Amino acid sequence: QVQPVESGGGLVQPGGLPRLLCAASTSIFSLYAMPWYRRAPGKQRELVASITSGGTTNYADSVNGRFTISRDNAKNTVYLQMNSLKPEDTATYYCNAQRATYAYWGQGTQVTVSS
Repeated sequence: QVQPVESGGGLVQPGGLPRLLCAASTSIFSLYAMPWYRRAPGKQRELVASITSGGTTNYADSVNGRFTISRDNAKNTVYLQMNSLKPEDTATYYCNAQRATYAYWGQGTQVTVSS
């Protein structure tokens, strides 16, 4: 089993610049698509950003232009750089490793945007 591990969350102020990390131990990390999802209380889970095994990125309209997803296959790590944070970004952020029929979820990291 591949167990993604998220980190980098916490309490940040509006406009903050946290960077979330997701690390996964697998010899074929480069073959996984690595999307970031988030879930806010009372809301459905939503896709925030994704990066394919080929490096193609995609963003939700709500974060496009503010968040940047990237990956370092040598480190088995995917990053989510968050900029210009808004209170609406408060959520638990989950990393997902997807390949074929496999989908592995991390435990999530909480991001709270508040003054």
